[in-house]
Amino acid sequence: MRLRALVLGIALSLAPLTADAAAGAADPEFDFTAPDVVATGLTAPWGLAFLPDGSALVSERDSARILRLTPGSPATEVARLTGVQPAGEGGLLGLAVSPAYAEDGYVYAYYTAASDNRIVRFKPAATPTQEVVVAGIPKASVHNGGRIHFGPDGKLYAGTGDAAQTGNAQNPASLGGKILRLNPDGGVPSDNPTPSSLVYTLGHRNVQGFGWGGGHMYATEFGQNTWDEVNHITAGSNYGWPEVEGDGGEPTYRDPLVTWSTSQASPSGGTVAGDTFYAAALRGTRLWLVPLDGGGGTSGPPTAELAAAYGRLREVAVAPDGHLWILTSNRDGRGTPAPDDDRVIRFPARAP
Repeated sequence: MRLRALVLGIALSLAPLTADAAAGAADPEFDFTAPDVVATGLTAPWGLAFLPDGSALVSERDSARILRLTPGSPATEVARLTGVQPAGEGGLLGLAVSPAYAEDGYVYAYYTAASDNRIVRFKPAATPTQEVVVAGIPKASVHNGGRIHFGPDGKLYAGTGDAAQTGNAQNPASLGGKILRLNPDGGVPSDNPTPSSLVYTLGHRNVQGFGWGGGHMYATEFGQNTWDEVNHITAGSNYGWPEVEGDGGEPTYRDPLVTWSTSQASPSGGTVAGDTFYAAALRGTRLWLVPLDGGGGTSGPPTAELAAAYGRLREVAVAPDGHLWILTSNRDGRGTPAPDDDRVIRFPARAP
């Protein structure tokens, strides 16, 4: 395997743990000194999506519960999905709310079932009726992917993992190790890179976070032993796994924008706010800020906030009211829980 060895890459991976005033460094748009704890005592929260009224839906990986959160009020259970079989990294994972929720009432979920990972949609209820949108995504105890979001184009995107079978990532017939793009009903969009295929990009090890800004899509990538990544996602591109981890410098594969050592990152959820991509780090126990140049590249080295403040961070998202929300993941079997873990915390936007 060819690994990134460029001096520039090493410099990026060793970026300081707190934001600095270096030219081009990410300037946080949120006040990280003013946390508001929205919920405590959760168990491995994973997915986060917002309803039109500004309240949040949060999934718990192992309980298959979906909770509704409103700042200042207790969490309420609004659904518990059947068919979820949690094990290892699998379980009830990502959530997405239909862009037409006011008309159709649909919430989408990605979860690990008995034989596969799948995406379903349903209307919140104690035990909702589930419609399978996509089935047959490879499952394993690790590398299940799981993040889903609706893009600016109204299509549903899903990050999948290679399910610990590295060959899945380069196999165009497999849904593993990919970013998928689908119509809300599960159909293949007519402008996907390959006709009749949900595959939007391939060559991924484990995608658990992505977001859009300035007309560009960015995604996090778990490396194996050496390099975690943030990638600029373009239709039909191949990101190299398992042939390349980090930079390959080969025209066949698209190189990452940023790499970190796996001890500094293990990046899960991601989102774009302003000119910054935010990546929630699990093993790295911090929130990485990657400054974007508006053209699909970066404008400086990544910096970090919240280093070791809340432990493992699973997801990050911007709420309709402009607050930045994070989910901790200290009760997922790999963290060291504090008495009030797991938590959902939000931070206000800085005044202009």
